[in-house]
Amino acid sequence: MKKEYYLNRNQQSNGDYEVHESSCRFLPSFENRIYLGSFYSCEEAVNEAKRLYPADKNNINGCYECSNSCHTS
Repeated sequence: MKKEYYLNRNQQSNGDYEVHESSCRFLPSFENRIYLGSFYSCEEAVNEAKRLYPADKNNINGCYECSNSCHTS
């Protein structure tokens, strides 16, 4: 089943931008997130974020809480 994913507009303290599922308890407020789309996995969502924001691709990863398999740092 597909899930809705968002990218946090705000960098984390380590410089990363995190991808979150819509149901994540750490989902940023409406004004601090960018809708990425519906995907079957966080890997697809992270790849889409990297495609949309190539200058930041090395700093995009999944949220530890909701997209742990994509969390790299």
